[in-house]
Amino acid sequence: MDETEFWEIIDSTREAADGDPEDHADLLVERLVLLDPDSVLDFARHFEARYNRAYRWDLWGAAAVLLGGAGDEAFDYFRCWLIGQGREVFEGALHDPDSLAELLDDFDEEFDGDGEDLGYAADEAYEQLTGVVAPDLGAPPRPGEPDGVPFSLEDDSALAARFPSLWDRFGPS
Repeated sequence: MDETEFWEIIDSTREAADGDPEDHADLLVERLVLLDPDSVLDFARHFEARYNRAYRWDLWGAAAVLLGGAGDEAFDYFRCWLIGQGREVFEGALHDPDSLAELLDDFDEEFDGDGEDLGYAADEAYEQLTGVVAPDLGAPPRPGEPDGVPFSLEDDSALAARFPSLWDRFGPS
């Protein structure tokens, strides 16, 4: 599976789910079980590579603005959700996390930002296809610390200064 096919699967299932993260995950599993097990593992490798690429302090700060705070688990689920938004949003956010203010049509912290189930879709599809748990993907492990320069995720003034567009549009009122 190449990168284009990976993103096509993400996009088509998101569009069919009308943006609902839980429905998106269900539709993703349904789509993946139509593939052979090796292709499902290829999809999982693509997902894992992007998930690890997004393990960055600046994206964590953007998640903190959007979610009104983001601990470790919330940031993990946010990265899955970010991948689920498609290539344009994902790559745009990696290039400039503050650009999420323009890239996202809307954001409801109760509904958006949590793509936990997306992160398990390939594993679930593989298990449905084969009856066994997916093997280790052989991907490099996630670094111990996020990439970039650490900063306080709880300092509203620092977040507002670092992500002015995101803060203006989605920060606390």
